[in-house]
Amino acid sequence: MTSTPSRLLAAARTAAAATLIVGAPLALTGCGYNEFQSLDEQVNASWSEVLSQYQRRSDLIPNIVNTVKGEANFEQETLTKVVEARAKATSIQVTPELARDPAALQKFQAAQGELSSALSRLMVVSERYPQLQANQGFRDLRVQLEGTENRITVARNRYIKSVQEYNVLTRRFPTNLTAKVFGYEVKPNFTVQNEAAISAPPTVSFDKPAPATAPATPAPAASPASN
Repeated sequence: MTSTPSRLLAAARTAAAATLIVGAPLALTGCGYNEFQSLDEQVNASWSEVLSQYQRRSDLIPNIVNTVKGEANFEQETLTKVVEARAKATSIQVTPELARDPAALQKFQAAQGELSSALSRLMVVSERYPQLQANQGFRDLRVQLEGTENRITVARNRYIKSVQEYNVLTRRFPTNLTAKVFGYEVKPNFTVQNEAAISAPPTVSFDKPAPATAPATPAPAASPASN
C-alpha cells in the first residue's frame, strides 16, 4: 500500500504539472508571444504586397517601351535607361532572406528607385511628342503606370508601418526577453530616399543685411534760357 507521504508527493506533482499546463499559455500571452506571431505574419503579408506591385510595374514596362518605340525620333537614350533599369531591378533575386538582410534590402530599394526615376524621365520626355500623347494605347498604359505607382507607395507605407510595430515589440521590455528566447530579431526597413537631406540642418545666416542705399536726389532741371 502506498504511504501517505508518497500520495501527498504524487498529488503535489500532479497539481504542479496542471498549473504549468494551464499557466503556460497565459505566460506566453503576457510576454508578447502571440503579438510576435501576429506582427510577423503582418510583416510577411505586407512584404508580399510590395513585391506584387513592383512586379506589376515591371510587367507594364515592355508594352510601354514598345509603344514609345513607334514614335519617330524619340530619345533613344531615355528608352535605353528604362530598359537597363528594369533589367537591373529584375536581376536581383527576391528570396525570403532579402527582407531580413539590410544590405540586400538597400540594394533592392536602390534598384527600384532607379527604375522609378527612369520611368519618370520617360513620361516627361513623352510630353514633347503630341502624336504619342494622342496614342490611345500609350494613354492607357500611362494610366496603368500611374495607378501602379500609387499602389507601390501604399504598399511600401504599409510595410514600413508593419516593420516599425514589429521592431518596437522586439526592443520593448519585457517583450524583448521573449524575442531573445524565441529568436525574433529586429527587421531592416525601407529608408527615406532623401534621408541625408532631411537630416541636414538648415543653413541660417546671422549676418546683418546691408543698409539700403538712399536713392540719389535728381538734379534740378535747367531753366530755359531767356531770349
